[in-house]
Amino acid sequence: MNKSILCAISMRAGSKGVKNKNFKLINGKPLMYYTIKQAIKSKIFDKIIVSTDSKKILKMAKSYGADGWFLRPKALSSSTSQKPPVIKHALLKAEKFYNKKFDIIFDLDVTSPLRKIEDIKNAYNFFIKKNANLLLSGCKSKKNPYFNMVEVINGKLKRVKKFKRNIYRRQDAPITFDCNASIYIWRRKSLINFKSFYTEKTVFYEMPESRSIDIDSNFDFKLVEFLLKEKNI
Repeated sequence: MNKSILCAISMRAGSKGVKNKNFKLINGKPLMYYTIKQAIKSKIFDKIIVSTDSKKILKMAKSYGADGWFLRPKALSSSTSQKPPVIKHALLKAEKFYNKKFDIIFDLDVTSPLRKIEDIKNAYNFFIKKNANLLLSGCKSKKNPYFNMVEVINGKLKRVKKFKRNIYRRQDAPITFDCNASIYIWRRKSLINFKSFYTEKTVFYEMPESRSIDIDSNFDFKLVEFLLKEKNI
């Protein structure tokens, strides 16, 4: 049975790490351009919509090929707003607007423009193959909580994660991963009834570090800009 797939791309007007990052230009194109075009070129989505609290963002996103007709409420647009309620809100708006139910929902973050179209396709195929309810993407961790991630508790330095034996080399520590905020996939029921990212039916799609930068600072932005220019994207 063919599945109906929705891609929801969320962007809010206020951004603390990088001011107005959705409009900042990379190679002459705003940040949002890259994710919208990746979604379109993947050719796996029935609909691609944008969720935003900004009329300006909405207008620009539509000019690049995304659908948009609603503004996200203030309660879902603050710096503390969580992702699942935002995507759920977009899903319900889309189902009402298009008068259809979507089986699978993607969230592609605009702050992760280094992903490839193949990442979107491969993540979807992996999701279906594993019969998962939720997929998160990420890469191998640069810092390891068993080895070189520490916290200070009552003035004392401690490793974040204890292991059954002392670890003196990174190679001896258990492999850990960083979620890179690039690709999220939900089945409809798992999004509607969302309680946790980490369930028995959650799977992980691994991407290389070179495609896993999530723009959260001006340094991140400059690094992504450099890499995109190197790739002539």
